[in-house]
Amino acid sequence: MAETKVKICGLQDVEVLKSMVHLPVDYIGLVFAPSRRKVSPEQAAGLASVLGEWKTGQAPLAAGVFVNPEMDELNGILAAVPLGVIQLHGNESPAFCREVKEAFPSVQIWKALPVAAAEIEDTDNNGSLLESYTGAIDALLLDTLDEAQRGGSGRTFAWDKIPAYRKRARAMGVPLFVAGGLSPDNVGGLLEDYAPDGVDVSSGVESDGVKDIAKMTAFVERVKQS
Repeated sequence: MAETKVKICGLQDVEVLKSMVHLPVDYIGLVFAPSRRKVSPEQAAGLASVLGEWKTGQAPLAAGVFVNPEMDELNGILAAVPLGVIQLHGNESPAFCREVKEAFPSVQIWKALPVAAAEIEDTDNNGSLLESYTGAIDALLLDTLDEAQRGGSGRTFAWDKIPAYRKRARAMGVPLFVAGGLSPDNVGGLLEDYAPDGVDVSSGVESDGVKDIAKMTAFVERVKQS
């Protein structure tokens, strides 16, 4: 069985990132969308430079998190920061995702979609929505999105909805990542019951709004030992 991937999102501090170089993390999230965790291209470039210091196997990929970006914004940031992933959290259409994929062929394109109980029951609409992204994205991320900002809400969603999305992701040929309210305390249950391909955490590994190395270590260990 393939090892579950880990993404720790919302990194802002170089020293915090340096404290993580011993952790087997697969992706580091850099937020360019409106957020208290937003970083400038200059900050992001400094953070990305730390990835070459990683001590555990292959260095993590830097994932840039965007909400409804313009192509000019993406071009500018990609020129400054060596991103391995463009993570789209807004209302980006399949056509826009394809445009981004064609513009940056060496970069993975991830699409975040909101999960809400009322929406998920509408299987026909959700099925056709997902299928329209076939060939346009490299991964699907499920989250409980904040409709005001279209960013992650930090809340869990109804995990029993995951299997339907996982089935569709498999049909599309892309991995399924789960975000939203994850922490060292609950990620083991998620993996045991629903086995997503990857998990994405931010506020669940923070103390007082700052990334906590003890919580990050506990989270990564619980994922990688599952």
